[in-house]
Amino acid sequence: MTFHFEDDDTADSSSSTRRAAGVGIVVVLVVLVAIVIIVAKTLSGVFGGGGDYTGEGSGSVQVVVRSGDSANAIGHTLAKAGVVKSASAFTSAAADNPKSRNIAPGTYNLHLRMRASLALTLLLDPKSLVDYVVTIPEGFTAADIVARLAKETPISAASLTAAINNPSSLGLPSYAAGKVEGFLFPATYDITPGETAQQVLKAMVARYDQAATDVHLATGAARLGLSEYDVLTLASIVQREGLLIPDYPKIAEVFTNRLHDGMRLDSDATLYYVLGPNHGPLTGADLQNPTPYNTRLHTGLPPTPINSPGQAAIEAVLHHAKGPYLYFVTIDKAGHTAFATNYARFQQLVAESQANGVS
Repeated sequence: MTFHFEDDDTADSSSSTRRAAGVGIVVVLVVLVAIVIIVAKTLSGVFGGGGDYTGEGSGSVQVVVRSGDSANAIGHTLAKAGVVKSASAFTSAAADNPKSRNIAPGTYNLHLRMRASLALTLLLDPKSLVDYVVTIPEGFTAADIVARLAKETPISAASLTAAINNPSSLGLPSYAAGKVEGFLFPATYDITPGETAQQVLKAMVARYDQAATDVHLATGAARLGLSEYDVLTLASIVQREGLLIPDYPKIAEVFTNRLHDGMRLDSDATLYYVLGPNHGPLTGADLQNPTPYNTRLHTGLPPTPINSPGQAAIEAVLHHAKGPYLYFVTIDKAGHTAFATNYARFQQLVAESQANGVS
């Protein structure tokens, strides 16, 4: 039998080493646990559970809601910005309020550490919007657009008019020849505080350039034997004369045939561009108005577009129907259009339209 006797100093040293190692491990574990807790709290706030704040919050923070964002996506944005305690709290508040589907895209002024339901209330309040979402419908004239922007943004009508009167700063295509009408493309625009009239109008022209590229305007116009400006002008007439998009290609066919045959366009819309939309029924004196926009008196296209046409109207001109039609009339109150190849048939359609109560 063999016995091993350990030296006392060696034993004490080994014991101390083990104790030190143990303490070190404990410290490391404590640090790791703290890190895990911090990360867990952060992730719970952004990605899931984590409860809800109880008050109205404090301070101010700007949050961007993008077009198409779901309630869940908005919740994540709010949680990340410190507005709500968790994404799930906001998602739950949104599920309890059907109006949550009406949250508009834009930049909002909110508070930090808000109850989710109160954050939702602010998102539904247009007064919380920092920027301005403005929709320009198809067929608006430049004057209509100025009025809409002046009404829905802090930009004044005077500054907008001044920018229009300085067209060289708006990035117009060369074939516009400095004329703005028709080039302020109809779309929804997100206008931020501080944007100038020039910047907003320039963005609309840039949006027109995008649409012109999308529809291959240059090549399409050349194929028709028209200039790009001619196509835009004709599209503006189609936009105003047509009530239903499916009728646009045939309306474009009528005007294209008339141009090719040397006939007057006989469009009331071009004359109303000068007289104003609230002028009332055209009189005999109106029809003799010498303005170049009177296509009942003058052949060819008017000098400029008469509004800002949408993409559907532009495409209708570029890909108009192929046929013999030379006349059309709105035939019913639903806005459908009927077409004729000769004047006698056109008169019959006019009588039918009047019988249907179309003024």
